[in-house]
Amino acid sequence: MMKQAQQMQAGIAKKQEELAGKTFEASAGGGMVTATVNGKHELLSLKIDPSIVSSDDVEMLQDLVVASVNEGFRKANDAAQQVFSGLMGGLGNIPNIFG
Repeated sequence: MMKQAQQMQAGIAKKQEELAGKTFEASAGGGMVTATVNGKHELLSLKIDPSIVSSDDVEMLQDLVVASVNEGFRKANDAAQQVFSGLMGGLGNIPNIFG
């Protein structure tokens, strides 16, 4: 049992490292704002189409930035959940295993 736990721990560490190296891109406003994040939930880049930059509507730009970054994080979370649900296998019956 202890050996299986150690193997699972090593597998989890490997998958976390793999996810950290992946990037996820998400856009808002029809592609006017695009955020790229990694599996460690770090914002790597932010692209803003110059045509939407206006001092008259800063609030819209802020909303689009937040939306694109949050969508990128959601994609990273979805990928992590998919990877780790397969790795956990039969342990799904243990309640609150991750807190």
